[in-house]
Parts: sequence; structure tokens; C-alpha cells
Amino acid sequence: MPDSAMWVSTSSEGAPVLPVLPVLPEDVHGARRVVLFGPPGSGKTTAAGVLGQRWGLPVLRLAPGPQDAGVPYAGLLELALALPALPAARELAASLDEAADRQGSPEDAGRALRLRRQTAALLRDAPPMTLVADNAQWLDPASAAVLGWALRLTPDLPVIAAERTWRPGAAGHWCGEEAYAVRIPHLTAPQVGTLLSPHRLVPHEVMRIHAHSGGNPALALALAQVRAHTAAVPIDADAEDDPALPSTARRLVSEWLGTVSGEVQELLTCAALDDRPRPDLLSALAGPAAETLLAEAEAAGLVHLGQPDGTIRFTASAIGAELVARLPGHARRRLHARLAEAGRDDVRRDRHAALAADPADPRSALHAARAAARARQRGEHALAAELSLLAARRTPYEDGDLLTERALTAVRDAAHYGDLPRGRVAARLLLDHDTTPAQRVDALIALIDASGQHLHSADELFADALHSAAGRPDLTAQILIRQSVWANVNEGDPHRACALAGRAADLAEAGGDIATTVMALTMQARIRRVLGRPDAETTLGRAVSLPRAASVPVNGTPQHLAARHALFDDRPEEARTALLPLLVEAERTGDAEATVDIRRSLAEAELRAGRCARALDHAHRSQALTDETSLSPAPACYTSALVEGTAGRTDLALVHARRGVDAARHEGNKVFLSRNLFALGHLLLTTGRPEEALDALEEVRDLEGLQQVRDPSVLRWHPELAEALVALGRLDRAQSLLDDTCRTATDLGRDSVLPSLERSRALLDATRGDYDTAARRLTGAADRLRHLPLERGRTLLALSHTERRGRRRASARTAARSAADLFTAHQAHPWIRVATHALDRLGTVPAGDSAHPRLTSAEQRCAELAAAGASNRDIAIALTVSVKTVEATLTRVYRKLGLHSRFQLARTVTPAREGGFPT
Repeated sequence: MPDSAMWVSTSSEGAPVLPVLPVLPEDVHGARRVVLFGPPGSGKTTAAGVLGQRWGLPVLRLAPGPQDAGVPYAGLLELALALPALPAARELAASLDEAADRQGSPEDAGRALRLRRQTAALLRDAPPMTLVADNAQWLDPASAAVLGWALRLTPDLPVIAAERTWRPGAAGHWCGEEAYAVRIPHLTAPQVGTLLSPHRLVPHEVMRIHAHSGGNPALALALAQVRAHTAAVPIDADAEDDPALPSTARRLVSEWLGTVSGEVQELLTCAALDDRPRPDLLSALAGPAAETLLAEAEAAGLVHLGQPDGTIRFTASAIGAELVARLPGHARRRLHARLAEAGRDDVRRDRHAALAADPADPRSALHAARAAARARQRGEHALAAELSLLAARRTPYEDGDLLTERALTAVRDAAHYGDLPRGRVAARLLLDHDTTPAQRVDALIALIDASGQHLHSADELFADALHSAAGRPDLTAQILIRQSVWANVNEGDPHRACALAGRAADLAEAGGDIATTVMALTMQARIRRVLGRPDAETTLGRAVSLPRAASVPVNGTPQHLAARHALFDDRPEEARTALLPLLVEAERTGDAEATVDIRRSLAEAELRAGRCARALDHAHRSQALTDETSLSPAPACYTSALVEGTAGRTDLALVHARRGVDAARHEGNKVFLSRNLFALGHLLLTTGRPEEALDALEEVRDLEGLQQVRDPSVLRWHPELAEALVALGRLDRAQSLLDDTCRTATDLGRDSVLPSLERSRALLDATRGDYDTAARRLTGAADRLRHLPLERGRTLLALSHTERRGRRRASARTAARSAADLFTAHQAHPWIRVATHALDRLGTVPAGDSAHPRLTSAEQRCAELAAAGASNRDIAIALTVSVKTVEATLTRVYRKLGLHSRFQLARTVTPAREGGFPT
């Protein structure tokens, strides 16, 4: 069903600040009767107001309240009083007064007929207007019946009804049987960010509020106004005393829950107490009625059914939090006991059994610890983090060693999954207890690892850890590695980072700690590559030669860094081969951060190799996992921006890049600030906004200079900045940048960088009028990029532009067609559009050319095979592309040629081979 909504953010003084205006579906503008439906706070009133003004007519607004729902004809009286100047309105009002005085008399049927006629007369006599019924769920049934009859007699009167729930496809609606139903959509994360911009929230808080509110604008605003409470979802079920939400949010969620029956609320409460509720579990509790009750909940917008994993998901996590917070402790434990009896999953049965027990009973801690261990073994690390913290919190304080052991396990489980809130709670539980130096350091390191870019008071935390590790070289080395990462990412000081990693390697190697030695050498090799040091590969080779240690995170292994270096050197197939087994390992161990990093690297490798669909899949998965956990969004946003900009949607890519920039700025992450700014500049340049691109890319240049990044293969901003400078006529600056970068790349042996620099040099030559030199450069660069199809396509596109400027249109057309073929074959959709536009600008082909003037060569071949009678699958096999690519290509062919069927195509296009499909 088409969706739309509009919400306006307000400042603390209540004045409108920023509008959020999703576009209404085009076909709704032709509908005379519209029903907008959605839960409380979703923006129905605002959307109805905007939609009501589309014809430029005055809006007559009916707004029944809860008190009107049981009063017969209250809605009709409101309508009559809204048009007091009309005789028909006065007659209707008089009849309604009489109906109220004689309610229940034998003449009721005749009176109802008279009211219908008078209402129809009133609507016919009324001046041109749009009738808007807001909160139509409270329109009394008598008025709805009369209005429905009268509106059938006035089909040209525009009517908009806004109400909370309505089932599309149900037996009509009072405003018209053919009413156009529009479900008000949830706001996306960027829209919530725009809505909440006056509150100056950091990106991570915006994402948290988006998840907690489910994109309900009123709920998001309520959570933002008291954002200190937005993290108040209980860390475990022992948090019985505090409400899960601030009062304004609780009222809104309660109103939302009030749209369904008490039986539905009871069933949803059971769902809220389970971490992955499934319909079969709820059916075991409620019997056959569960299906009907869940359907009612879905119609009210409270839950999403039919999830890919078979679970039931709350539209907003605040709904589940409110349902749980309503329960007193004894009632909550009683329901957990019922869930333990009804459940079929052993680990979850143990979870419910532990939560059903008295929190003071140490046996519940034992049950929780055992369940956590089993969840860990099954790879359910989110559940393991919850249960291990529950076990630690329920362990008696006087049982010091056991409490310390369980708290440390909880810290590690939380760090493993990127669950920062639980990690902090567990670390505080441990640090507040008497522990050994090794235990304290372990806890601090786990907290540092879990915190990632959300680490606050880093200096104090590192100082505490180093103090606790005094006299223990092995522990000190582990801390120095984390300091090295912090120095590189947040302080932008790779020389200090390299020195710290070197000290860590020396200490670990002297102490025989192989795992820490491997991590330290890998970090040292990473920084040396950035600094352009020739010994980077030697250091990495030393790390690779050491035995693998299970305690080294997969994304911290030298094997992952070697794959990254292969990507820097344009060896995507080698990188992919190394990364796939690392992905299996990361997912098996449930390490969220490692999984995100490996998938990001795979997305970049697949993109460089031209496998756009696979790149999109990896990027989407890494973004989804990032958004589920407390990981920094900046790394995943960078990859998503690059991949979406090449293979998906440019507008979405820009959203990712800007979100990544904002997140990196807030977190002080200089490395990924550079990367996201580079992605933003690249996207702005390719979409024809060189001035904006120049601002972003010059900031990248400045940041990379401050961070002393010398190797131009690590982040290839140099040719992009040069192209922006050329586009803006700043040729001398572009020349200087290209000369310096070519010298550095040659000195370091980074030949992989040279073809893209040659492309920028060619654009500079062409701008100066030397088209022959430019064409030679581009042809040579394209030949060197045969193993990188999308980069080759981009270079051929630049060759086409250069040849067109040099008035060599045939050569320009050939280059553009070759580029379009590459982009089409590899499903690089944004670039397909660019190449098609370039061909359109080149106009028709000479007479006698068998190709249609408007078709690319890929489209021509596809059309010829289809005209010969080949199926889409046969064409896909012949052209080594996907069936979806064939479908998309034929759609473009039909549109360009003005055709509607394969029969017409066969009569228009010459088949590829006499006699039919080639074998």
C-alpha cells in the first residue's frame, strides 16, 4: 500500500523548525476519497492537512473526540455547525435537535431518511471545499452511516479521513467504497535525524531513538526531549523499579496500545518478555486465538509478522519496553515461568526459568550462566551477553571469585557482540569488586574493545589499565596495542601509533606471547604502509609466519591486513580468496565488529572485480549488523556509500556518506572522517557538483596531510580532487597535485594508482585542447584496467567525452558504447545512466549501421537475441549476465523503441543470426 507522511519538528519554544516531507504517491493526487491510517503520533493530521490543500480549496475539518464516539449524530451536528450560513445546515441542525428529543420513538426510520436527504443537500449546497475528518475512528456510527449515504450522491466532493486502524480491502469505507488507502509510513533514520536536528543529538543517539521509536515521529520527539531516558530499556529484567520510558513517551505508547484489546496486550506482553518471540510460542500460551490476536496487533501497527527468521518484531522497541515496565516483579516472574513451560528451545527455556526465579536465589545465577554458555556455543552471542550479565548480577557479592569470573565473562560477551551498554554495566560490576591486576586489566581491555569509538575519558582508562599492568609485560603489551589504535584513529598520529605498536611487539615477543606479538606486528605493518615505509610488507610477513592464535580477533589478523593490501594493489580476486574463510570464522565466533570489517572488505573486493550484486549484499549486511549493535556507523557508512554510488542508488549513497561524516566527526575518528569525506566528494563529483566535491576533497587532503598519510594507494582521493580542480578551471593546482602524486606512487612502487592518475591527466590535457594526447593517455589507461571492469568503464567514458570534445564523434560513440556495455554487464546502475546519457548526447549513427540510433551495443545484442526468439534465461547465458539484467535491458529497449511486445521487437530489430538463437 502506498505510504506517505509529513512531520514538523519544533523547538523548545514550540515553533516549527524543520519539516520532514516524504513525497505522497503520485496516484493519490487523482483520488477524490482518501483514507490515511496509522498509529497515534504517526503524522496523520499533518499529512491530511497537506493532502487537503492539493486542489487549492478551503478545508472543512471535522475532529471528533473520544467523548463523541457514543453520541448519535455528533459528527453530523459538527458538520452543520461548521456551515451556519447555509439554510440546509440550519435545517439539519434543527432535525438533529428534534432527533435528540425524540430518540427511540417509532418515527426513527423516517427521521433517519430525512437526515440523509438533508445531509446530502447540505453537501451539494456547500461552497467548493475539501472535507477532512481527523481522528475518524471516533466518528459516531450514526453519523458515519448518514455521511456514507450522502457522499455517494456527491461523488465530486473531495474527502480525506484520517484514522488509526483500517484494514485495506475491507468492505468499503463510509467516505467511499473506492477510497484510496494510504498507510502513514514510519520515518527513516535520516528523516528522524532531520526531525530531531534542533536537539543536536549525536548520530548514535539518533539511531538509538529511531530504533526505540520505530520511526514514529511523535514518539521520537518525546524520546529526544528526555534523551537521558532513551537508554532506559532495562539491561536485564531485574530493573523492575524504573519505568522504561519517560512519561510523555509512556503516554503515547499507552495510547497506541489502547487501540487493541486487552487480550492482544496480554499476548504482546508475553512476546516482549522473550528475546525472539515466535508465533508457535504464543500459540502455546493463547491457543488458536493467538493468530487472530496477532493479526489485530499487526493491523494496529504494533508488530511486524512474517519476518525472514520467523520471529515477531515490535514496530518500535519502546512498545515492548512499556509492556514489560507495566508488570510488577511477581507478575513478570509468573509470566516467565509460563514461557519456560511453553518454550521448545532449551536455552530460552533456561533463560525464562532464570528470570522466573527469585533474584536473590543464587541458583538462578547458575542457571543463567549455564544458559549463557550454551547460547555462546550455538553462536547466539546477543543472548549470551544478556544471560552472562544476568548471571553476574545475581551472583552473591560475598562470593567474590565467582562474581569476578562471571562479570569478566559478561564483559567479554558484550564486547564480542558490540553490546556497549551491557559491557559497561558488567565492567563496573567487576571494577567495583576486589580483583587481581590481571582480572582488572582484562576487564579494562574488554571495555576498551567494546567501547570502540564511543570510548570516553580514554586517557584515564588507559592510565588505569597501565597502572594495573605494572610489572606484567604481557598485559602492558595488550594495552599498548589499544593505545596504538587510538593514536592512529582518534589522535591522527600514525608515528606515535607505530612506535606504540613496536613497543608492544617487543614486550610480547620477549615474554613469548605469540597472540599479542601477532596483533602488535599486524598493527605496526598497517601503520607502516600508511606512512609509505618500505618495510611494511616485511613486518606483515613476520606476522603471517607466526602461528594463528584463537584469541586474535579475525579483523586483527595479519591475513585480513594482507587481503587489505591486496585491495590497495588492485588484486581483488586475491583479496576475495583470502577474505571468504575469514568471514566464516568471524560469523562462527559471533564477533560483530570482525564480521562487519570482513564484509566491508569483501564488498570493496567484489566492487573492484565488477560483481556489483555481491558487493551490495555484503554492504547491506555490514550496515544492518552495525545498526543492530553499538558499533560505530562510520566504517559501514563509508563502504555503503561507495558501493551504493556505483551499484545502487546515488541518493542513498549520499545519505550514507553524510551520515558517516557526521558520525566520524562526533567520535573524533579521523581515519573514517577522511574516508567518508572522500566518498562524499566522489559522489558529488560524479553527480555534477564539482564545487561541493572540491570542499569535501580538500578537507580529505588536509586531514591526510595532518595524519601524515604518504601512500596514495590507501585512499585514492588524489585523482578525484584533480578532476574537481580541472572541472572548476584550476588547472595549475591540478597539475601540481598530479605531478606530486605520480612521483610518490612511482617512488613507492604503487603502480596500481597510475591509471586513475592518467585519467585525470588526460582530462587536464583535454581542457587545454590537447585531445590527441588525452586520447592516448585514456586508451593506455583503459588497457591497463582490463581486470577492473568498472574502472575501465569509467575511463572509457572519459575517453568518449574527450573524443566528443575533439569532434571525433564516431570514436566517442564507440567508447561510450563500450562503457555502457561494461556497466550493463556488471549491473553498475548509476553508471549505466551516465553512459546512456552520453550516448544520447552523441545523437544518431551513420546510415547503414545496423544498430538502432538509441541503443547501446549491449542493448542491441540483447534485442537481437530476443527478436530471434531466445528466452531471458538463454540471453543471460549467452551474454554472461543475470536474468534481472536482461529484463532491465529489454525494458529500456522497449521504452526507447516505443514497443510493447516481443512480436513488435521481432519486426523491428534484425535477429542476431539467420535461423534464430545462436548455439
